[in-house]
Amino acid sequence: MRWSTCAVAVLAAACATNPATGRSEISLVSESQEISMGNETVASVHATIGTYPDSGLQRYVRDIGTRLAAVSERPALPWHFEVVDDPTVNAFAAPGGKIFVTRGILPFLGSEAELSGVLGHEIGHVTARHTARQLTRQQLAGIGLIAGSILSSTVASAAGGLQQGLGVLFLSYSRADESQADGLGFRYMLRTRYDIREMPNVFAALTRVGALSGEGKLPTWASSHPDPADRQGKAQEYVNNTNPDSLRNSIVNRDRYLQAIDGIVFGENPRQGYFEGTRFFHPDLRFRIDFPNGWKTQNASDAVRAGSPQDDAILQLSLGGQDSPEALLQKFGQQQGLQMGNGQRVTVNGLSGATAEFQAQDQQAGAVSGRVMFISYGGTTYQLLGYSTGTRYGSYAGVFNNSMRTFGPLTDAAALAKQPVHLSLVRLSRAMTVEEFYRQYPSVVRLEVIAAINGVSPGETLPAGRSAKRVQ
Repeated sequence: MRWSTCAVAVLAAACATNPATGRSEISLVSESQEISMGNETVASVHATIGTYPDSGLQRYVRDIGTRLAAVSERPALPWHFEVVDDPTVNAFAAPGGKIFVTRGILPFLGSEAELSGVLGHEIGHVTARHTARQLTRQQLAGIGLIAGSILSSTVASAAGGLQQGLGVLFLSYSRADESQADGLGFRYMLRTRYDIREMPNVFAALTRVGALSGEGKLPTWASSHPDPADRQGKAQEYVNNTNPDSLRNSIVNRDRYLQAIDGIVFGENPRQGYFEGTRFFHPDLRFRIDFPNGWKTQNASDAVRAGSPQDDAILQLSLGGQDSPEALLQKFGQQQGLQMGNGQRVTVNGLSGATAEFQAQDQQAGAVSGRVMFISYGGTTYQLLGYSTGTRYGSYAGVFNNSMRTFGPLTDAAALAKQPVHLSLVRLSRAMTVEEFYRQYPSVVRLEVIAAINGVSPGETLPAGRSAKRVQ
């Protein structure tokens, strides 16, 4: 295939030097566009995940990240470091210098140096412009960026789904990108004098988390990256090949790190709502609802969602507003591109509501059909929305309607009283196995979880004089 003169000129103009590698590469994404995408992502993360409400911990993480970013190849970016209120074990970067770590990953790290390695890796994705590279590849292939929802534009605002700013987080990095980010993370750790010998511990921790079930969730930071055990070996190789003189007086700051995360919420926070199977409870808002059996569920800050096993239908609950159900149903139907069926008033578990079916034409998914229901409870009107592709809606119409009608007041005393659990520290006066520690200082999570957050395996010993983590 011959390239036109115009196409060659465009690509030549798009050539840029990668700041982290010094190599010339094609880029159709400018730095200003990276920053704009990063700002959109911050807004979307706040809307869908939320910030962890601990200003001291936020300052601590921000200070470490800022020091690392200052020695990177792109120090002038508007860097942003934040702990998000998510129990999963994860860390992620958006272009333009926006770095996030979940509160869920912090209990599994053992020192400030380990945290610096995680932040350094994510900084590496930004400095090497990995997201920009992926976007350029997609644009050159002519496939664009799709966030992966069956519903993208027509009723997106009504659905309250993932905002466009989160789209860049769905891009997958190559193994080469991940390895490069690991290497850049080591580079920034050395420049700020953090002890790179701590980094293999991070990958060992991710391996332990991956082996857990129940309280220990699959570490997203590991599942979207190369195998942690592989990376642990490469990290150790990197350490072994580093001049020992450059590691003298390196910073670990174990105790400082543990003090920073002491008291952090561990696992799901039930006050923000929680699932038991597919039944959802919200103690603070005092409601409950049953989602369809076998559906995949998610409790985000903007909505509670469930997706069908075939990924062709979504059912979600969100805040509708302060207006009456009838007024909100009318407002919903006024959106451009929607065709509404006949609305009707309903009574659901003693609560007044209004509901109707609708259809829409979506550019990506084609015809979309669904049902919306607004229910007034406790001074707030809630929106329940179920939708699928037009051809599949018939098989889900009854499922949507039945699930929506399970919404009602939460009266169970145990559910209303449910509280989050927290990480706490115990200074050990003597060495003890993790089993002895678990017996002497009981936790509300399993022994394997306590072993993992303390960086050991069952049967191993916790040293005297060190602070150990428990959950209560």
